[in-house]
Amino acid sequence: MVLEVPRSATATGTDAEPDAGSGPDVPGAAEALARARDHLLGLQSPEGWWKGELETNVTMDAEDLLLRHVLGILDPETTAAAATWIRNQQREDGTWATFHGGPGDLSTTIEAYVALRLAGDDPAAPHMDRARRFVVDAGGVEASRVFTRIWLALVGRWDWDDLPALPPEVMLLPPRVPLNIYDFACWARQTIVPLTVVFAHRTQLTRPLPFLIDELFSGRPPERPPATPTERRFQALDRVLWRYERLPGWAPPKVLLRRLALRLAEQWIVRRQEADGSWGGIQPPWVYSLLALRALGYPLDHPVMKVGLEGLDRFTIHDERGRRLEACQSPVWDTALATVALADAGVAPGDPALERAVRWLLDQEVTVAGDWAVRRPQLPPGGWAFEFANVNYPDVDDTAEVVMALRRATRGVDGLADAVAGPIDRAVRWVEGMQSRGGGWGAFDADNTSRLCAALPFCDFGEVTDPPSADVTAHIVEMLADEPAADRRRLQEAVAWLRSEQEADGSWFGRWGANHVYGTGAAVPALVAAGATPDDPAINRAVAWLERHQNDDGGWGEDLRSYDDPAWIARGASTASQTAWALLALLAAGRRSSEAVRRGVTFLVETQRPDGTWDEDPFTGTGFPGDFYINYHLYRLTFPVMALGRYLAAGRGT
Repeated sequence: MVLEVPRSATATGTDAEPDAGSGPDVPGAAEALARARDHLLGLQSPEGWWKGELETNVTMDAEDLLLRHVLGILDPETTAAAATWIRNQQREDGTWATFHGGPGDLSTTIEAYVALRLAGDDPAAPHMDRARRFVVDAGGVEASRVFTRIWLALVGRWDWDDLPALPPEVMLLPPRVPLNIYDFACWARQTIVPLTVVFAHRTQLTRPLPFLIDELFSGRPPERPPATPTERRFQALDRVLWRYERLPGWAPPKVLLRRLALRLAEQWIVRRQEADGSWGGIQPPWVYSLLALRALGYPLDHPVMKVGLEGLDRFTIHDERGRRLEACQSPVWDTALATVALADAGVAPGDPALERAVRWLLDQEVTVAGDWAVRRPQLPPGGWAFEFANVNYPDVDDTAEVVMALRRATRGVDGLADAVAGPIDRAVRWVEGMQSRGGGWGAFDADNTSRLCAALPFCDFGEVTDPPSADVTAHIVEMLADEPAADRRRLQEAVAWLRSEQEADGSWFGRWGANHVYGTGAAVPALVAAGATPDDPAINRAVAWLERHQNDDGGWGEDLRSYDDPAWIARGASTASQTAWALLALLAAGRRSSEAVRRGVTFLVETQRPDGTWDEDPFTGTGFPGDFYINYHLYRLTFPVMALGRYLAAGRGT
């Protein structure tokens, strides 16, 4: 292994703070970094990529069983293995949560309960009775989210007429008309399009369960907050759409519109299947697309269906913890983060491990136009997606991290630096072209900010648009600041936007990670990379916020409940990943010798496992704030390696 003194990408070591870049190292920090670096190197695949598990909640596994039931392919072995995992995730109070240590979630508990009934669990068994009592006390099936009731309708245990209307005629709306499919975020539109087909063929697709679930109904009307004027208008629209739905299939003009809309939806779905069989590389559009095509008459051995079902198997983990599905896979993101981390740890540009990573990343470049081109038709493609295969939906967040990784891994290496020049140039141009009005960036689309979408009756679970966020914009700013050919005007607009997003308390909101610790950990290094000095008022406020919220053990943690309850902001058990995010911000701000940094590094040193990684049960990744969360299993390693590497480099003044 070839090592060099690492170049600190964001710890500037300026002399604006008296402690910047000075002071002795925390005892054991260098040894901890070496162990973590070696562990990370050992996880690289022979092809050059890294991929950690993306752990979510048991709805993935419950819905997989329900999907297989509806398709008629559920087998006893799969059912038993999935049920074992679901049972093991049940909490003592009988519930299932959406994240480790979180409160019981009604819809998740309902889906898990039904899956266990499908596996043969007796509803009178103690674990099932505890779950049932929670469900009924929380309002029953009647109070569950729309998507849970869609699954129950598919298995004959909810009335389709008691769901919001979702006609496929939405496919006929042109992109300039409000509520067209491109007004929705990419993950939402990929789900909505196949669901319109499912709704249109709901009667023939429904396959009733061999049992009733009457015990899960409370008999009470659900308690919902008063509807806003906009929501009331959409509720009225929903009633109109249901009247249209109840017209006989032969009634003009329904017969013509429905036939055209279904044909467009079918073509849209088939064209967007990825090479690995998925749709968007994520679970919801994947399973609904399979259901939609089955409803349209596709046999299970049709190539599109066959590769789709086989792809699900590749997203299934079988190990000592049980059989479980990943909602998504993150090899591009993980590989970029691992590459940056190893560079921070002193692995030299051109090292064989980094070269393998670079060459694999270059092979993953997206060079075709996807859905993003609807709003940016003249923009040439470039960039990277999150997954192994997702050419339709590259995202600017991954692209920024990949560009920074490619720069760090190839700087000064003859031949390799030339190989990345073209892809980086295309990526920078593409990212700049995806900037939204005002200066920020969303993850997948530009100006995806419709406020109408969230008011639709079926949009009660997760974000349905993709507006600019501070964390994504920060990563873009950090990337562009290191690109000599970047458009300085766009960069200045982005910096101004990012500054405007700072909270009154000094933090930044984290859209894709938990939460304000993540947002602040991204924003401070970005602003410093773009020229902010350690005495900048915005930097000082962020530093003060981080120092105020350091835990007694020296680490940082933020419970995911902070998305719903401000009292939880920056409160939670310390984790390795969140501690690293805070350290990255403090180091970038020139506080290398501060007491807060010393204690944070000490936390990482003292909690490291003998094998070089860290334990981290809490989820620190965000899918949909307030609804869906992720435990990225590599976060507990890549980010501490970055933090320790930059800490030691700053001590050497490099």
